[in-house]
Amino acid sequence: MSHPAFSRTKACVFDAYGTLFDVHSAVRNGGAALGDKAAAVSETWRVKQLEYTWLRSLMGAYVDFWQVTRDGLDYAFAAHGVEDDRLADELMALYLGLDAYPEVAECLAALKDAGLMTAILSNGSPGMLNSAVASAKIQGPLDHIFSVEDVGIFKPDPRVYQSAVDGLGVAPDEICFLSSNAWDAHAASHFGFRVAWVNRFKRERERLPKDPAAEIQNLLELPPLLGI
Repeated sequence: MSHPAFSRTKACVFDAYGTLFDVHSAVRNGGAALGDKAAAVSETWRVKQLEYTWLRSLMGAYVDFWQVTRDGLDYAFAAHGVEDDRLADELMALYLGLDAYPEVAECLAALKDAGLMTAILSNGSPGMLNSAVASAKIQGPLDHIFSVEDVGIFKPDPRVYQSAVDGLGVAPDEICFLSSNAWDAHAASHFGFRVAWVNRFKRERERLPKDPAAEIQNLLELPPLLGI
């Protein structure tokens, strides 16, 4: 059954990492040498990657997401006592072809068949995003890939969300925004998007302004939300 908050939707805009692409698949696919440290390294890598985007934004010290991702990995290796530059390089290469979640292609195809615009809005650099999209073979149903590189600051700065509005030529409340990152979902909702939080891992709700309009567990729940 459709949700009234999404009745004006003209475009569906997706966060990339954690929403379309499994950020832990790099270590899962190439981190066997980490042994029993693999899960902890992957989790620390993701946490520091995100923390560095927020801190660099506040510091006015922007670098692209590729550098932030490597810095987060280097921290994770050091924190867990791993010294292996070759493995680090291999994991970074795998980050360019992260596994897409299994329902992504089906969801995007349904949206396109319904005549909706589709886009990615991500912290990722254009090269990273284009590589991940090509690897997952989902470039066909995507109309646009928007990167923070064009703004020079990371989410959740409002200028990032505005870049999607400008690029798509629609109003904020005509954009259905999807993110598995709760902080991103709240920030996008606060900006004015109609947001569905993709709570894949049944996380606790964040104590942040402006709750998302809906909560779903995976992207197959999106088309019914839109009345498709």
